Amino acid sequence: MFEIVDPTRMPRGLTSRSFNAENPQGRKGVAAQSASRLGVGRKGSPATDLRPGEELVLADVEGPGVIRHIWITCAAMTETDPFVYRNLVLEMTWDDAEEPSVIAPLGDFFCCGGAVSSRVDSLPIVVAPNSGFNSFIAMPFRSRARIVVRSEHPDTVRGFFYQVDATTGDELGEDTGYFHAQWRRSNGDLARGQDHVVLDGVRGRGMYLGTFFSLTSLERFWWGEGELKFFVDGDDRWPSLTSTGLEDYVGGSWAFQDGLQKNPEPVPQTYSSHSLGFTRVATKESTKFSNYERAMPPQFDMYRWHLVDPIHFASDLRITQQMIGDWDGGLFERCDDLATVAYWYQDRPVGVGGYIGSRQERRPR
Repeated sequence: MFEIVDPTRMPRGLTSRSFNAENPQGRKGVAAQSASRLGVGRKGSPATDLRPGEELVLADVEGPGVIRHIWITCAAMTETDPFVYRNLVLEMTWDDAEEPSVIAPLGDFFCCGGAVSSRVDSLPIVVAPNSGFNSFIAMPFRSRARIVVRSEHPDTVRGFFYQVDATTGDELGEDTGYFHAQWRRSNGDLARGQDHVVLDGVRGRGMYLGTFFSLTSLERFWWGEGELKFFVDGDDRWPSLTSTGLEDYVGGSWAFQDGLQKNPEPVPQTYSSHSLGFTRVATKESTKFSNYERAMPPQFDMYRWHLVDPIHFASDLRITQQMIGDWDGGLFERCDDLATVAYWYQDRPVGVGGYIGSRQERRPR
């Protein structure tokens, strides 16, 4: 989970490791040897280029240990495609498992949807201006951790900067879980009244860490009345835990607006905090990849972490999100474009593949 280390404790046997373009293998005493025009060891290799189809290994380290921090930044657009943050896929594999336990588009993993970065000021994820993606989520591993970025972008992404910070030699108890994250999208293709699946098929013991939502409104009027439902430990038709609406689950109210009124037109208000946020409202296309007018379907990003109000499960977990709107005529079923990232810990590393789709299937509206 998110772990704050007590600096007064000095456990023996721990080693700090750092992986970046200046020291890709994170080896002791060999970092920063490349030369720049200023000389050897003077910022000679701060970044790398990521070619189409390339898999860049950010860290490959033997355990036991804990990934403590991940920092990444790169350009949001290249010459022929503005969707770098959806076209790069982040994958993490623990203990030589056959499949990754984390698969998500780079931007969405860091709570930035639509291939656009926005400011996030939470405890686990921080996105600092401009496009400084940070994760402070603790990611334990017992024998090996492997973190890669796979490029499905059509151009070379030049100037890909990264750093992965870890400790090795950590004592991991039997109840220490493995971090997982999975991206899913309902691309306006659900029947009305059919709920978006945030997470399904989880079998085992664990704790749910949080959810990121990136919603593109495909219908007029308010979109945020759908309830998030947690089916835990054998729940069938009805869940054990539910929110009273999407806006409520992420800690907001009254449609995130300065007021419920017809005149003047209400203004959405964004916010970001340690555990919840509504971070992006976009109604205009900003990439300038077109000579046409820039209106687009409205897009919204929001997140919710369960750091201080944990959700535990003993045997299984399934999560769904309704698509329900509201207007003067009352509640109504909607069909929007909803992409989510589910973050959780589990008692063993399991594969989460099968939902990331192709680059074309992830393309933002």
